Amino acid sequence: MTTAPTVPEELSARVPAEQRGPGLDRDAVRLLVSHGTEVAHHVFQELPALLRAGDLLVVNTSPTLAAAVNGRIGHTRVVVHFSTRGDDGRWAVELREPDGRGTTRARAGAFAGAGAGGPAGMRAGVPAGAVVRLPGGARLVLEEPLDGRGDRLRWARPAGTEVLGVLREHGRPIRYSYTERDQPLSVYQTVFALPEADGTGSAEMPSAARPFTERLVVELVRRGVQFAPVTLHTGVASAEAHEPPYPERYRVPEASARLINAARAGGGRVVAVGTTAVRAVESAAGPGGVVRADGGWTDLVVTPERGVHAVDGLLTGLHEPEASHLLMLEAVAGRAAVGRAYEEALRGRYLWHEFGDVHLILPAESTH
Repeated sequence: MTTAPTVPEELSARVPAEQRGPGLDRDAVRLLVSHGTEVAHHVFQELPALLRAGDLLVVNTSPTLAAAVNGRIGHTRVVVHFSTRGDDGRWAVELREPDGRGTTRARAGAFAGAGAGGPAGMRAGVPAGAVVRLPGGARLVLEEPLDGRGDRLRWARPAGTEVLGVLREHGRPIRYSYTERDQPLSVYQTVFALPEADGTGSAEMPSAARPFTERLVVELVRRGVQFAPVTLHTGVASAEAHEPPYPERYRVPEASARLINAARAGGGRVVAVGTTAVRAVESAAGPGGVVRADGGWTDLVVTPERGVHAVDGLLTGLHEPEASHLLMLEAVAGRAAVGRAYEEALRGRYLWHEFGDVHLILPAESTH
């Protein structure tokens, strides 16, 4: 994985772009553009001039949920991050400690003694069977860890509770301590977000699409750039853990599969807006790059060894040096290109995280 210096704290985007000054909109962020190892500096409003007729942007339509809810285990305060709803009605959740600035990953033994005690092996000290009390009398019964990676994410079974109703009434968007304050849910919705019939969505915003405005989308369409909607419901990433993504639910509609295949056949560039869009498209792609309509759960982790089959470029935020997402960037652009871009981002004082600046990765320009 590309090695980069630690990101200075002052380069964390603490508020959305539109709150940084009068007259600003979401598209008032900077845009780092990579063509192979060639790097250029732009602003996001210039995106239409950087793409060309026949290019295709693949966008994630998953809406963001108000997935953080205050709770208690015994007399101990916790914040529950609701990650993913399973097919059996259970939810994968992360228990975090409130810190007055968002939340903090639970320390070893943080919740020990908060209810039923904690046997060895439970990092935060909460055994299966412990009950989390939520607002309005709702309850969760904790069960086993989600998989063999540890117990950051646990299965939890609602007890007489409809979780989506709890989120609507008592939830707020997940935020981490590098941001300045809580924001309304509308700040975490992208212009492409569509409500799901069953009320589900993403625990954390598919943030690469955040800088798009309706005005910018209209201009892109006017210039001949097309859009292919896909859906991938993102789970909680944890700002501290940086582990590869867990299985997530996705959907690639037939119409979008046709658009992607037609763009590739016609010489257009297929540019995924966000790592979530890459994961969805590549989960539906065959070895020859032909994309089919598909959906369900994907456990695909895109690495340089696996490569990408259907995606030519990527629009993404800036990721921490330890983030597993960097492997996906290397799969699209190569290690040298990613390393060069991140050197420039640090030198140029670009802003990181979901409210920060963005990076457009395009294929190297031919010299012929």
